[in-house]
Amino acid sequence: MTSKEYIESGILELYVFGKLSEAENEEVQQMMADYPAVKQEVIAIEDTVIDLSQSVAPRLSATNYEKIRNQILEKRKVVKMNASKSNWSSYIGWAAAAVLVVGFGIQLNKQSETNQALNKIGAEKSVMQESIVDLELKKKEAETVLAIVRDNNNQAVALAGQAVAPESFAKAYYNKVTNEVYVDVAGLPAPPEGKVYQVWALKLSPLTPTSIGVLDNFTADNTKVFKVDNAQGAEAFGITLEPAGGSISPNLEQLYTLGKV
Repeated sequence: MTSKEYIESGILELYVFGKLSEAENEEVQQMMADYPAVKQEVIAIEDTVIDLSQSVAPRLSATNYEKIRNQILEKRKVVKMNASKSNWSSYIGWAAAAVLVVGFGIQLNKQSETNQALNKIGAEKSVMQESIVDLELKKKEAETVLAIVRDNNNQAVALAGQAVAPESFAKAYYNKVTNEVYVDVAGLPAPPEGKVYQVWALKLSPLTPTSIGVLDNFTADNTKVFKVDNAQGAEAFGITLEPAGGSISPNLEQLYTLGKV
């Protein structure tokens, strides 16, 4: 058999991966000693396996990979062609190291992909939970507003815009049985920094204003419907713009809305 036929037979690949018998190994080693082309083919097969192990282990640092690779190549350099047992042991170590590199790389890839998938699922779950909580809050807010509007005991009092803000409007829901008052202020602009809206219950003769609430959370409240203090015997309601914390008496120059019960 010529060296070319021997190379094309496939026996050299089996030799590199340790799949031959002792006698077959000795035969390959003798062919390598007799034919330089056979020896070069074995080296080429080894280099191909090393390159393959690098491509499937991209997570290894360059330093660690080169260290393992150099150890493998060093094993190949010290092999003696006339000592079959020594050759056999060296190639077993070489093949085991190559398999270790490949297996470690594949394992790291799988672990990284699994971690990424779990992180993505966790993030999506968190977003979904936040959405559910937000929807539940909005549902409860809507139910509260509807209950106020639909309560037959609540009298709706329209509060029209005044000279300082004629485009403004609001509505008070006044329960004359319980004296509870809710105000819907969605028609008011956001108050300037350092200012708050203050709600007043009025008696008209003589004109007597009583503060029934300061709307500190105007911007944060999505419904813009606020429960204020009870107002017994109120004949009208007004809303003024006051300094933060509210005022003892209303600033009529900043009267935004007013409405009679």
